Amino acid sequence: MSQAGERIAVVGAGLIGRAWAMVFARAGLTVSLWDKMPGVAEAAMGRIAESLADLQAAGLVREAPEVIAARITPAATLADCVAGATHVQENGPERLEPKRDLFAELDRLCPPGVVLASSTSGIPASDFTGNLAGRGRCLVAHPVNPPYLVPLVELVGAPWTDPAVVERTRALMRRVGQVPVTALKETRGFVLNRLQAALVAEAFRLVRDGVMSVEDVDACVKDGLGLRWSFMGPFETIDLNAPGGVADYAERFGPLMGGITEEQAPYDYDAPTVGRVAAERRAALPLERIEERSAWRDRRLMALVAHKRGQAG
Repeated sequence: MSQAGERIAVVGAGLIGRAWAMVFARAGLTVSLWDKMPGVAEAAMGRIAESLADLQAAGLVREAPEVIAARITPAATLADCVAGATHVQENGPERLEPKRDLFAELDRLCPPGVVLASSTSGIPASDFTGNLAGRGRCLVAHPVNPPYLVPLVELVGAPWTDPAVVERTRALMRRVGQVPVTALKETRGFVLNRLQAALVAEAFRLVRDGVMSVEDVDACVKDGLGLRWSFMGPFETIDLNAPGGVADYAERFGPLMGGITEEQAPYDYDAPTVGRVAAERRAALPLERIEERSAWRDRRLMALVAHKRGQAG
């Protein structure tokens, strides 16, 4: 899957940085991993080894975990990390000024042909790359957590991003087993977060208005919508929900669905409702068990990914 001599620099060795290192390494690429906090990149190797072992147990990697991990090397400095890289995947703090500073340093260190991609969840590339000499090679490549299990990657360029850079990044993401989607323009929060925001806001409103409990709203998604949405998007879903496809669906259900959206005013995450939802969640899952439950989530995702691979088509 990889190109001979291709090297990836992963900047930031937290949760997302570790996951990206695994994505690239399992595809056969050489990865250099750096974090500004001393010892973090080295410590990340242990967590990476554990995750790779879980992937092997789920049948999601063909090589031994130690073979994949051997392609990842902690770097002592940022300059060492990016030396010889063809692509840089940045995973720094989700704050504008640190990101501006980091991209300025990356732009200074990396030759013009190196793509600089940010994993930011919501800061548009135009906010932190506009003053760079190499701003045309910068873009957002926003993953879904955890990217080694959830393959979607949103590619969002700034108005000045070279289209060839977007296509090159899209090809790389496909090559390493991810599913890239390209935004045609910047928008607040990018696309996946906007879709998620609409659903989460309505979930809070339903609890706020006394329509349904937190547990039952979750059930509506995990045992209802989510079953279809795990292999179909919203447009394909409605296309199959009426004999005449999308046009028929809109004619049958458009007035109902339109009327619902008229009631959905912006939601401001009011403190009483957030407190109620948090209380119900803590009753169901004590805070000290969140990490344990996250590991359970990842194992379930592994099983789902393995199933989808076997059912492709």
